[in-house]
Amino acid sequence: MSPSLSFQTRRRGGRTVPDRLELGPRLRAIAELVPLCCRTLADIGTDHGYIPVSLLLEGRLDRAIAADIGAPPLDHARRTAGLYGVSERIDFRLGDGLAVVEPGEAEVIVIAGMGGDTITEILAAAPWSRDGPLLLLQSMSRTDVLRRWLPANGYAVCQEKLVQDKGVLYPILAVRGGETPPATEAQAQGGFLLEGDPLWGLYLADRLLRLRRAAAGLARARDPALGEKRAQLLAVIGELERRKEEWDHDKRT
Repeated sequence: MSPSLSFQTRRRGGRTVPDRLELGPRLRAIAELVPLCCRTLADIGTDHGYIPVSLLLEGRLDRAIAADIGAPPLDHARRTAGLYGVSERIDFRLGDGLAVVEPGEAEVIVIAGMGGDTITEILAAAPWSRDGPLLLLQSMSRTDVLRRWLPANGYAVCQEKLVQDKGVLYPILAVRGGETPPATEAQAQGGFLLEGDPLWGLYLADRLLRLRRAAAGLARARDPALGEKRAQLLAVIGELERRKEEWDHDKRT
C-alpha cells in the first residue's frame, strides 16, 4: 500500500524535505475525486496519512483531519506529515470512525482501505454524514454489502469508478445524502454507474467468476432455502452476463 517515493526536494526551515508524495494507483484514484473547491478533508482510517499529505503538498487543501482507530497507524501518519513538512496543517485524532469528527468540519470525508461492512458500520454510527459532506468510499471487500446499504439508508451514489492496483480491481464510490431506489442485486454485484468505465468488463468477469463458484457450491444443496438462494444467484449471473455481452459488443464497434 505504500506510494512510490520518487519526489523532488526543496529546502524548508534549514532542512531538505520532499515537495511531492507520489501516491500508488488506488490512493491516487481516490485523491483525484476530491473536488478542487475542498478546503478541509477528513481521512478516516488514515494509516500512513498519504492522501491528506499528498493533497496538502499539491495545494488542494487548507487543512486535513487524519483519524485512525489505532495508535501505531496514527504515529505513521504523524511521521509522514513531519517528513513532508505539513504537520501543522493536520489534526491527528485517535478514535473509532467518524466519532472523532464533528458535523460540518470537513467538506470531504474519505473512508478507504477497509471492508464494505465496516464502512457501513462507520456511516450508521454517524447519521449526520448524510447532511452535506461528499463521502469517498473505497472498500477492499464486500462492496456488494455497501452498495445495498447506501440507498436503503438515505445515501445516493453520484459517481463510481474502478482502479487497478497490483493486479487487483478496486471500486471507489462518491456518495452524498439523498433518496434513491433500492439497489438491485445486479447493481450490488456489478455497480451503479460503471458502464462507461474502461475496467468494467474486467470487473464483471471477476464478479461472474465469484458468483458462478458460489452457485456451484449450492448445486447439491437439499435445503429448499439454499436451492432458492442458488436460483437467485443464477438470475443475477444471467443479468450480469447480458450486461457484459453488451459492454463487450460496444467496445468492439
